Amino acid sequence: MRLVDTHTHAWGPDTADLPWHSADLPPEWSGPYPHADLVADMDAAEVDEAVLQPTTIYGRDERANEYTLRAIEAHPERLWGVGVMEYFQDEPDLRQAVRRVIGHERMLGIRFHAAFEYGETPGEMDRQADWIADDALNPLYDELATQDAAVFVLAKPGQYSLLAALAAANPDVTFVLEHMGWPDEGMSPDEAPWTDIETLAERENIYVKVSSIPRASGDAWPYEAAGLFVRKLLSWFGPERLMIGSDYPWLDDWASYRACLSWPEAAEYLSARDLSWLSYRTFETFRE
Repeated sequence: MRLVDTHTHAWGPDTADLPWHSADLPPEWSGPYPHADLVADMDAAEVDEAVLQPTTIYGRDERANEYTLRAIEAHPERLWGVGVMEYFQDEPDLRQAVRRVIGHERMLGIRFHAAFEYGETPGEMDRQADWIADDALNPLYDELATQDAAVFVLAKPGQYSLLAALAAANPDVTFVLEHMGWPDEGMSPDEAPWTDIETLAERENIYVKVSSIPRASGDAWPYEAAGLFVRKLLSWFGPERLMIGSDYPWLDDWASYRACLSWPEAAEYLSARDLSWLSYRTFETFRE
């Protein structure tokens, strides 16, 4: 069966050509994780394709996505990309910036670190941050709809209602909620605020990444604690709007790359049909 990892990261060394704007690295990590290493790890884990999500390392300026683009060009049959940019600009510049970020045919859209204070790089965590709904971003959503591009949203449960309102106001924009809505440690899959994610299922333009599973679960492979969340998502969204992601190498301190993606093999509650949608069919439908 094909396997598409919809949430990976890669970055190069800190150089004069592509300097780091921050040193926000995975736990116990001190150097680069170049795209060649990612593809080698993909080969070892039998991953066919992967989506590079931007880290905070390269900031938001016009070269923020340069490393992602170089990675895609180096592996044009294996990698896809998502970009970042300065989101608060005058409308003509904002629209042009959107077109520049997604100008490559394998760039899928932009990413919002929505659960953090907005800045040159994401600031402190703010579980109630509402900057993604600022009226100044209306032209951005309009341009994304025109360009048929998506928004990948790293949000906490306290922001679900905000995301639901955005999806309702922008029905031609696809929103992808990352990391199962990023439940906090100890949060119950049967109680609010995480269960408020069910309201998002009413919006057909919202997908959910079943990603960063070892961190969300907190137990050993096959991460049965996270399975309680996955079961709920299946019942609310159906497998057709769920896609698997590793969040590697950010999870290097929790699990191997293979383990981040192999847990569905032991999840008895997943049918063969469910597995095919999570593994590749949802992604292929999403990018059509």
